Amino acid sequence: MTEITAKLKHLRIAPRKARKIADIIRGKNAKASLRQLGFVTQRSAAPLKKLLSSAMANAKNNFSIKDDAGLYVKEIRVDEGPVLKRSMPRAFGRATVLRKRTSHISLVLADKPDKK
Repeated sequence: MTEITAKLKHLRIAPRKARKIADIIRGKNAKASLRQLGFVTQRSAAPLKKLLSSAMANAKNNFSIKDDAGLYVKEIRVDEGPVLKRSMPRAFGRATVLRKRTSHISLVLADKPDKK
């Protein structure tokens, strides 16, 4: 059973928002997940779709897996990346800190074992 990995770092979307979309595809067939991400309207769906297609290309090129139908999303993890700190002017000459969060996403595809 081979495991294919792909990583996406410093995605400028908050991890909380990216995890909502990652939960949709966790444990599902890779082709079906790719198709399903095409219909999701959240902003984090497009980078996740690109990451999934990259992992499927890794399976084809690096591991010589011809059949994409046997691949499924074994693990998808959305971790917190570095936080960009910006300030916004407020009343009475004060400033408030804006925390622009980033995400690190790790995706692991696996080949389904044969039931022979």
